[in-house]
Amino acid sequence: MVEKNTHGAAAVPFVAPCRKLAPLAPLGWLRLGWQDMRRAWRESITYGILMMLISWLISLLAYRLGNYGLLLGVLSGFVFLGPVLAIGLYSISAALERQQQTSLSRTLRAGKRHLGNVMVFALILLVLFLVWARAASMVHIFFPMESSPDWRNIAVFLAIGSAVGSVFAAVTFMISAFSLPMIVHRDVDAVTAVVTSINAVLRNKPAMLVWIMLIVLAVFLGFATGMLGFILTLPVIGFATWHGYLETIDASGFPRHREGVTSTARPAGQDSAGDD
Repeated sequence: MVEKNTHGAAAVPFVAPCRKLAPLAPLGWLRLGWQDMRRAWRESITYGILMMLISWLISLLAYRLGNYGLLLGVLSGFVFLGPVLAIGLYSISAALERQQQTSLSRTLRAGKRHLGNVMVFALILLVLFLVWARAASMVHIFFPMESSPDWRNIAVFLAIGSAVGSVFAAVTFMISAFSLPMIVHRDVDAVTAVVTSINAVLRNKPAMLVWIMLIVLAVFLGFATGMLGFILTLPVIGFATWHGYLETIDASGFPRHREGVTSTARPAGQDSAGDD
């Protein structure tokens, strides 16, 4: 059960209003995400296999180079790249919503159509990632590890590093929670989508905490199965994110995309059966 947040748009300019979510609403998103995966299983499995292969490649490179710090660093980058890589899944869910045929070619066309906004979004995440990397290096400088550290030094180092990383992970989550689904669904710029996503997360903290825990669990299951679990978990999370966006964000004030149309000159609220 959701109710409209009538003061969301007034609190933050140029932002789509959000709805108030029940704390366990993300469980329903997972159910709908699983249904989408079953309906578009070919595209879903293809995406999952691709993510698994990328994970394997990163692990192999780290093993060959003997640099497990590289492995941790690049896998941490998945926190930033994951939302961008999932844009194809959002396009598939959008097509399923309109009872349209799903295909990889449609997904590629959608990605090309939204390339400009996606690149702006990726640039925002890149800047955040670089600041995160710099902050991590500063932790090493101000809290150096001794050659033979005891458990107290290790605990302090891990606690401070985790605290710093959690701050950047939280900011990343707020930025990317609903922004890319909104870019795929509606004719909005990246900044509007990002501000809308941050506003919705801050106004639904209990539900978003549950959602974060579910995402972490899905990623953990993927790693625990030697990356094989990513074939199922990542597509389901991507589809569930789309349904979470639809339930959380009231984007009816923005025009919807139409197949093959990139102009922003359409009147607000105009829908089309050919939207992606």
